[in-house]
Amino acid sequence: MNLSQLKPPRGQKHKKQRIGQGMGSGRGKYSGRGAKGAKSVSGYSRMRGFEGGQMPLHRRLPKRGFTNIFRKEYEIVNLGRLDKLEGDTFDAQRLVELGVIRKPGRSSKSLGLKILASGELTRRIRVKANVFSKAAAEKIQSFGGTAEVVSVAEPQP
Repeated sequence: MNLSQLKPPRGQKHKKQRIGQGMGSGRGKYSGRGAKGAKSVSGYSRMRGFEGGQMPLHRRLPKRGFTNIFRKEYEIVNLGRLDKLEGDTFDAQRLVELGVIRKPGRSSKSLGLKILASGELTRRIRVKANVFSKAAAEKIQSFGGTAEVVSVAEPQP
């Protein structure tokens, strides 16, 4: 068997119908597009969400709320979670290694690590983060630990 002599079975391949090639082609005059209208002309591209002239769904529904484009996002960790982890020193890099958070700064809006006071703290820990809630910093310091604020360069919009 020679690969250069392979052919498809008889009748499998057909000559492609060339649309718009005159009256004898079987698709003459308007070439299957109808007589008039936007869809009959070349270069037509329907607008996304177009519903044939009916008011589109995205315009019929009421708009609510507000999206703050200057919002600052942080990877959030609660003190209760830190208390369950091994070790006494925590920073963003260590928490990524432990699988607690994803890498800070992975999105253009993510500004680092934020520690919140939810949960109980039962031991002395040292934490380096970009932001601490007031209660979290107080809880850490009440056990003799340290809550060190690490600055981060803000991304440019």
